[in-house]
Amino acid sequence: MDPSDISDNPRVELPGTAGQVAREKPELWRAFQALGEATGAAGPLDERARRLVNIALAIGADSEGATHSHCRRALSEGFSAEELEHVAFLAVTTLGWPQAIRGLTWVKDVTRATGRESA
Repeated sequence: MDPSDISDNPRVELPGTAGQVAREKPELWRAFQALGEATGAAGPLDERARRLVNIALAIGADSEGATHSHCRRALSEGFSAEELEHVAFLAVTTLGWPQAIRGLTWVKDVTRATGRESA
């Protein structure tokens, strides 16, 4: 089974191990996708706001993989590099300079790789 068949964003390929697990254990991947859909539907935030919150949470959790994943999805959904970078800058006062810059680096990993880095 192709994981994009059961993905919330089939335009974004799953990286390495996540894609492998989705192929080998599609029932787990479906459950994970269903949980994501349920959390998204649990409140009033629109899709754009939820994506930005997920990027912020990934940076705050010190998760490079989740930051990359949510940034790839955001770019595929039409976000600009500047919007994604702004999320990292907002982390300065809450998480501190080192964590915010680490998050910015992860955002730029994705924007550079896709040729959409800000000026």
